[in-house]
Amino acid sequence: MSAPAVASSVHTLWTTAAVEPLEKIPAPHIEYTQLAPVLIVVGAAVLSVLVEAFVPRRGRYTAQVFLSVLALAAAFAAVVGLAAGGYGSTKAHIAAMGAIAVDGPALFLQGTILLASIVAVFTFAERRLDPADHGHRVDSFAAEAAAVPGSDHEKAAVRAGFTTTEVFPFALFAVAGMLVFPAANDLLTLFIALEVFSLPLYLLCALARRKRLMSQEAAVKYFLLGAFSSAFLLFGIALLYGYAGSVSYAAIADVVDGTVASVNPALAGTMGNDALLLIGFAMVLMGLLFKVGAVPFHMWTPDVYQGAPTPVTGFMAAATKVAAFGALLRLLYVVLPGLTWDWRPVMWGVAILTMLGGAIVAITQTDIKRLLAYSSIAHAGFLLAGVIAATPSGISSVLFYLGAYSFVTIGAFAVVTLVRDAGGEATHLSKWAGLGRRSPLVAAVFAVFLLAFAGIPLTSGFSGKFAVFKAAAEGGAGALVVVGVLSSAIAAFFYIRVIVLMFFSEPKADGPTVAVPSAFTTVAITAGVAVTLALGLAPQYFLDLANQASVFVR
Repeated sequence: MSAPAVASSVHTLWTTAAVEPLEKIPAPHIEYTQLAPVLIVVGAAVLSVLVEAFVPRRGRYTAQVFLSVLALAAAFAAVVGLAAGGYGSTKAHIAAMGAIAVDGPALFLQGTILLASIVAVFTFAERRLDPADHGHRVDSFAAEAAAVPGSDHEKAAVRAGFTTTEVFPFALFAVAGMLVFPAANDLLTLFIALEVFSLPLYLLCALARRKRLMSQEAAVKYFLLGAFSSAFLLFGIALLYGYAGSVSYAAIADVVDGTVASVNPALAGTMGNDALLLIGFAMVLMGLLFKVGAVPFHMWTPDVYQGAPTPVTGFMAAATKVAAFGALLRLLYVVLPGLTWDWRPVMWGVAILTMLGGAIVAITQTDIKRLLAYSSIAHAGFLLAGVIAATPSGISSVLFYLGAYSFVTIGAFAVVTLVRDAGGEATHLSKWAGLGRRSPLVAAVFAVFLLAFAGIPLTSGFSGKFAVFKAAAEGGAGALVVVGVLSSAIAAFFYIRVIVLMFFSEPKADGPTVAVPSAFTTVAITAGVAVTLALGLAPQYFLDLANQASVFVR
């Protein structure tokens, strides 16, 4: 064909294509009102970064605390508004083009995360526990995060009275990821949410004002734990995509159930391959169990709890566990209800190891933060008992337990920040001897939290454990309940041991002092005690609320 003929042919193709109507790319349909809680927190986090960039240093602390509390409170109000509008029940549906579920469990967990985060931000804002340094009030965080520990740069920052107010945007970004994590309705959204809330937490762990090297070691260990979690999760997502031809929870569930409408031609050779399903599911499950802190995936969790700034430890222990268990529930109950008989035996083993491992190892601990870390691991085992129930009552019991556990945990770590000596927080158990005689009120409050952890009646811990064990027994896991009760008895030993140490031991002459907190920490501890007693003395209303919010949308 001659050159003019080729040119004419190409010209004809172009003109023909131009004459034919072009197919429009559809604009995404986003329900902004139903995503308001997440959008408020993300917007506040971005604004918080701008505050760091443009507000003078002396005004940043006040601006950041105000902005953080206001944003979290507004997001909680949005959650309440959505629940009141029926989005937790009759109007529950999948939003954001299939990426986010707006239903009862999502709203309940988001509300719990936001309330716990407000209390945690109060502990972040505390600036009266340490004596003034060079005439400046100091908090739990490094004066200059980028400075080498012990360097002249760091000493100059301390003398100048610098404060690391970046912790507030970090916390807001972490909360934003946590809000999406339990509401994610496809595996890619789940992974993105995991990264969004994990990366700020790695940085927060490294920002302790005292014991900088231990804090940075904790951050590196937490980063490695998170890297393992992300790697397993991402590899599992790839295998599940190969199995189902989709990352959507509903589409994967359809392939598992055998009700898939059409087969993706590109993946026809692998779709429905059970090996991909089982291996992929196991990897995704391992990724979530790392975040839950279950044995044997707990590894460096106690080291992270011990080395991180105590307000960050309380925040992580409470909010991260709520988000991770929410995602685990949705994965097991929405994606894999057809594989219940496959995943239940595995979860039985993990729950038993977690309950017994956390309780037994905690007995040997001599540091109060490590003790609470192993306590957190044991509580993850108790929560898994409710997950294993595979019934609506199992879901509601886990939701209730997470709400109760969050406030007890943040309150307990807030009390730990008050007991101090010349080196900062006095976390060695020997230094808590006689605390009940030095400061009866602080010791009594800590005793209330310990009794709640132990599951003593009239506390939220008893109501939560009773709910999950009852659900597990009704779900056919009676043997697991027996192990749980034995683990609770073992755990009660080290909780009671600390109470005996505080009230029935002689205080040492060179023992620690109890700092007088500002209104921020006082409010955090008071909220913890109030919720602990309210959920223990009158749990029925909150159990009913959790029961109403226990139906996942698919």
